[in-house]
Amino acid sequence: MIAFFHGFLLALQFLTRIPIPLTLSWEKGTIKGALVSFALVGFVIGGLLISFLYLFYPVLPHWMTAFALISLWVFLTGGLHLDGLMDVADALGSNGSPEKQREIMKDPHVGSFSVLAVIFHIGWKTAFIYGLLNAKSVEFDQLSIILLFIPACSRLLALLLLFNVPVMKREGLAFEWKKYLTHKEMILAFLPISIIIIIAPIMLLLLIAYLILFFIGRKWIKNTFHGINGDLVGTSIEGGELCGLAIVWIYISFVMV
Repeated sequence: MIAFFHGFLLALQFLTRIPIPLTLSWEKGTIKGALVSFALVGFVIGGLLISFLYLFYPVLPHWMTAFALISLWVFLTGGLHLDGLMDVADALGSNGSPEKQREIMKDPHVGSFSVLAVIFHIGWKTAFIYGLLNAKSVEFDQLSIILLFIPACSRLLALLLLFNVPVMKREGLAFEWKKYLTHKEMILAFLPISIIIIIAPIMLLLLIAYLILFFIGRKWIKNTFHGINGDLVGTSIEGGELCGLAIVWIYISFVMV
């Protein structure tokens, strides 16, 4: 239990910028606990977003609420996953070989493709949240479940990709995580998601959509990069969040009408 708790704190340190005043060792039990906690960290992020929404939803106009919510979302993760998205965008924009793309992802400099990618990414996330805030068919409690579910499922998606796609190199953070990732950790990581589905069965449809995203993402990463690394893990989290918001907005706008 102590190893799991330390692992949860390690996952918080790795996946967010929430201050944890502890020095956590990279031991086997702690790393396994961190892997199991990926979805739980998503719930923490979602819970903080819901708390913000509860305080300011009745006060601010919807456009400002949407942008403030996205600002908090970025602040909580410290832009860590956005950095991965930007590196991948520069790599793809180079149209180079997989080896060249890997070199570009390691380059700390920012290119034009990464700037465009992050602008459009944040812009579309804000637009979809604004659309959900304006949707007359979405109650506050439904919006809360959505904001809780999407960050959790997006981190589970990243974990699934890390488990099922070979790493680019036998070194680095992705390789260290993958060494301790087994079927047991995947099953335990899924359990928190199942609780939300029991509370709100409609979220099962969104989970199915995430599973489809997983198969598409796995094929794309293998074909394009021939392996996964930390930047692609971050990209899958950001991409999962954007796709989740888009899917929910499409469902509410065109299916529930």
